[in-house]
This record gives sequence, structure tokens and C-alpha cells, in this order.
Amino acid sequence: MSVNVWNWKSVLIILTLFGFILLLRNITIEESWKYHTMSPPYKVQNRNQSSNPFKNLPTFPHKRTFCPHLYQPLSPEEELEERNLLDSIAWPRPPSGSEPLNLSQTSDPAHSLFTIVTSQNNHSWYVGDQLEVQIHLHDFKGQPKRYGGDLLLARLHSPKYKAGVAGEVLDHKNGLYSARFPLLWEGSAQVEVMMVHSNEAIAVLQRLREKRPDRVYFSSIFRQGKRSEKMVCNLCLPQDKKRPLCNYTDLHTGDPWYCYKPKMLSCDTRNNHFVESALKNIISNKEALLFQKGVNLKYPIHASTSDTIVVLPSKKENASKIPDPVKLATSGYYYQDIWRPLGGVTKRQFDGLSITQCLANKLVYLYGDSTMRQWFEYLVTVLPGMKEFKQESTIKVGPFMALDSTHNILLKYHFHGPPIVSKANAVAHKLRYIANELDGLTGGPNTVVALSLWAHFSPFPVEVYIHRLRHIRKAVERLLDRAPATVVVVRTPNPRALDQELSLIFSDWFALQLDVVLRAMFKDLNVMLVDAWQMCVAHQQPHNVHPPRVIVKNMVDMMLSLVCRDGTRTDA
Repeated sequence: MSVNVWNWKSVLIILTLFGFILLLRNITIEESWKYHTMSPPYKVQNRNQSSNPFKNLPTFPHKRTFCPHLYQPLSPEEELEERNLLDSIAWPRPPSGSEPLNLSQTSDPAHSLFTIVTSQNNHSWYVGDQLEVQIHLHDFKGQPKRYGGDLLLARLHSPKYKAGVAGEVLDHKNGLYSARFPLLWEGSAQVEVMMVHSNEAIAVLQRLREKRPDRVYFSSIFRQGKRSEKMVCNLCLPQDKKRPLCNYTDLHTGDPWYCYKPKMLSCDTRNNHFVESALKNIISNKEALLFQKGVNLKYPIHASTSDTIVVLPSKKENASKIPDPVKLATSGYYYQDIWRPLGGVTKRQFDGLSITQCLANKLVYLYGDSTMRQWFEYLVTVLPGMKEFKQESTIKVGPFMALDSTHNILLKYHFHGPPIVSKANAVAHKLRYIANELDGLTGGPNTVVALSLWAHFSPFPVEVYIHRLRHIRKAVERLLDRAPATVVVVRTPNPRALDQELSLIFSDWFALQLDVVLRAMFKDLNVMLVDAWQMCVAHQQPHNVHPPRVIVKNMVDMMLSLVCRDGTRTDA
């Protein structure tokens, strides 16, 4: 009896070992297949480093912080891309042990100073040179700051010539910063430096973005006959048995959207979409002091001595020098209120007649937020033969359509899918995701597509924005694969006017982070980026979420210069 028991035990042990070995073999095969199917750049990385490119990567602390159950699992390539993107926008926090801070210990622009670095030519500057400015941050007691992480903007401008260029700000992480400007025009030029937020204020914004994405909430009216109910909606909602959800997640892109189910009506009766409100009292009284307009919120830093230089004509040895926009981190500059890009497409000016000539027989699709609606409104007003057709839409959200039947020009504008942080009632069934719209286009040399989406994603974790852009990018790739001659333009985010309330939801810091992500995600595609960030920072007009018409004209002219880069005649 004991022998039989021992034999059975031996058999079980052998079978267990055999099963374990088989399981390991299957896992190995699966892992080998997973990384064998990577795109070429990752294959090279595998050969040079290891069989698993994620093995030694640290777990990113903010990975999938926002409703992780709502999103499909990421592929290995997407996983690595997302980690790299999040790492690229990582921002330095205040030193550990320094919190909680008193206001007196935080960055104060009024006590801070900047100094123009003396040129190498005995205080003379020439076109083609580079100007450097040193910025010293101090706290409210006048003591030098010992760490970086403040958000600064800088520009060099000449009101007389309506000229301006954005500066590249470098953080030395010790309270000292440098701003660099290419010298691109002759005459007097003035340096401006502005502190948008202190490092301490940005730490608050980081926490709100990660922990309180619910600080804005939305609603929809459900209506059937005379009965209607208003329900709370959002990208993510907690649910329980007493509060079931209506799931409006897009079947193709996987972009989530939910509303609480009405008590008496079905989910199919959803009529509209609008932002309800923003939560109040989400920061402490001490934190509120970090967002004081006229004190430490978008406030200028003054020069220690002079803030003005005189730029002389270029030297003979510099006469043929062409500024390198990559090296200078500068995409262009203004002169006589005209944007002059450095590198890329040669920009021209267009008036109504030349726009008509450029867009004749073309379909122009504009997708995105209200900053793209500005392009639609501009084109409708300057094109003499354009007639707008009223549709089932709202004044702000659209959709809109206009037609010049004589020259066969069609303009269409669609807002992006939710979230839409607007009190305007958007017709629910008219809200469509950009990726799906792009997949519906035939494309070709007579098709123009322009995209802009950023502002309405500011309150949410960056993963939400990455997910949306990834599907739009895939749709752009599919469009360019089937119709390579299609013109695609992507507009970047821009700074805006801020007060305390707006800062907590729409801060320039949020916009800048989205700007970095957007540029990286469209970097290798055959699309043109219209650098709205630098075009707004460099201009003399105050920052506005909706830039003034002069800037919008320059943006649209950039797009048209790409559309008509083949030499289409213009009379402007």
C-alpha cells in the first residue's frame, strides 16, 4: 500500500514539473513573439540592449492614474511611448522637506531681476548674433532662490518695427535661468521676462491634475416628449448599484464618456452636452496665495539695469549666416506684424482674392476646438464668395459649413469629441471624434485638413490627451497612406490670460505640457506644425486663449503657404 502511494506521488510530481516546464516554454514563446513584432526602432533597441526593452525601465508613478479600467491595454510600443512622453514633461518639484512653505519663501517676480549679458563685441550686437539674458529668482524676502522649476516666458521685441521673437528659457535648477534670443532685425530691441507660475504653484497644479480631474463636471439633458432629466457626465464616473451608468465610449477609438442613467428615461434619449461648473475650494488658503494676479501670476520680472539693446546690421562675415531654427529652438519671428518662419515652408501673405485662387476646387476640413473655429471664421469673412449654411448647431460648438459655389471651395468645421469645457449646448449626436472623421475622408491633392485640440484637455491627466492624440495620429497615417498628397496641418497650444480660477483649470503650464506631447507625437509625420505657442509669445498683443485676428491671419497664411507651395499664383 505504501509503495503504491509513493508511486502516485512520484507521478504527480513528474506531471507537475512537466506542466511547469511547458508553461515556461509557452511564456518564452509568447514573449519572443511579442517583441519580434515591434517596429524597426525597437528591434534595434532589443539587439543593442536586451530582449525586453521594458525590463529595466522604472515604473512611472503617474501611469494610468485616471480611470485605468476605461482604457484598452497598451501595446509594448504604446507603453514605451507613453512612458517616454510622461518622462519628457516631468517637472521638478520643490525640494523634499521644504513644504509646507510660507508665501515669503516662494518666488517673487517683483524681487527678481534679469541682466543682459555683455556681448563679445564691446557692447555691440549685430544681426545674426545671439543675445543672452541671465535671470535671478528671489523670494518675497529678497533672498535668492536655491532651486528651479518656475515657469518663465521671455521675448525680445521692437514696437517701432512690430517685431518680436520668443526666447528659449533654460532652467539651471538653482534659482538661475538663462534666456537666449536670435538677433534677427536691426534697431532698438527690448527684453521682456515674465514669471507665469512659481515652482510652488506648479506643484499645486500637478496635484490637481493627478488627483482632482473631477474639478470640472459636465451634464447632459435627457429628453423624451415632455419629460426631461439632467444628469452628471464625465470621462470617468464612480458607479454603484443605485447609480447605473450610460456608456457612450466610442466603439472605434475607445475614448470613454459616461453619464449617470436617468431614472425615468433610457440612455438613447441624451440630447445635449455642456459643462456644468467647476468645483470651488479645492486648494487651501495658503495655496491660493500662490495664484495672485498682479503679484505672482503672469507678472513681469524687471531688468537690473537696462532692458534695451541696439542691434546693428550684420557683419560681412555674418551676412550669409542663416539662423538654425533647431539650434535656436526658434520657429520664427515677427517683423511688421508678419510672421517669418525660420526654415520649412516659405510663408507668403494672402488676401481674399489670393486665398480664393489658392483654395479653388478644394475641400477644407477644420477639426478641433474654438481656436480652430477662429480659422473657419476668418476664412468665411475674408473670402468674398463664401456663403455660410446654417445647420443644426450652436453658435460656439457647431458644426459649421460654408461654400463658394463659383470657385468650388467647401469649408467644414467640426468640434472634437468630449470633453468640451463650454457652457454652450452641444448637440449630442453631432459630437464626433476626429479620428473617425479622418477615416471618412477620401483625401488627395485637393483636400486640406487642419487640427487643433488642447485647451479642453487641460484639466485632465496627460494620459487622456495621449490616448486621444494616438488615435488621431493613426487616422492621419491611414489618410496619408491612401492619399499622400493630402495637406495636413496641426496647430499647437498657446498661452492665455489667467486669473486664479482659470489657472487651476487652464493654466499655461497645462498648455505647455500638452504642447510638448503634441509636438512629439506628430514629429515624424508628413504634417506641418503651426507654432501657435511661439507666435503668441512673440507678439505684442496680450495673451488670449483666442489670439487676435492679426495672429490668426498669420496662422492661416502659414497653412495656405503649404497648400500652395507648388507655386500657385498669389496677388498679395
